[in-house]
Amino acid sequence: MGSAWLSGINLYATVLALGLLQRFHIAHLPGDLSYLSHTWVLITAGALYVIEFIADKVPAVDSVWDMIHTFIRVPAGAILAATAFAHFDPSIRLIALLVGGGVALSSHSAKAATRLAANTSPEPFSNVALSLLGDGIVFGGSVLAAKHPYILFAIVAVAVALSMLLVRWIWRRMARLFRPRLSTLSEG
Repeated sequence: MGSAWLSGINLYATVLALGLLQRFHIAHLPGDLSYLSHTWVLITAGALYVIEFIADKVPAVDSVWDMIHTFIRVPAGAILAATAFAHFDPSIRLIALLVGGGVALSSHSAKAATRLAANTSPEPFSNVALSLLGDGIVFGGSVLAAKHPYILFAIVAVAVALSMLLVRWIWRRMARLFRPRLSTLSEG
């Protein structure tokens, strides 16, 4: 579930980090996740990570990027979770797929909502800081997933609960922000 949660934040950094950990024998990834260490996967993930690293720093591009990646990160997180259980019974893999998708959705939603709120700010520093923080979480979390998965599992459980609260709070704040403008438009 750790790889699913991390992929909701930054899929390409997650695949790159886990693949490198496997490639250099720092970690042994479960199930069929060892495929992440194949050269073509590492090159593709690295190239896409560089694009995302740059896109994350530009507020308007970042918001559009996150919107598009709702349809990429969440299914990929589900697939990563199911792939980790490749040697289990099909019913277990299906449960991992469903839960992994939900976990990826929670981290992606929290990231996208937080970044959308930061992107509305006129100063550029919070956007860059949040982008770098997200990258640090993904790379650090990848090491935790490989070396101490139970610690990451506990972090993910807390983060999923907090992300649900955060998304709800941001949604209400954004609704309050736009409510006066919407009522003005409907009166006109």
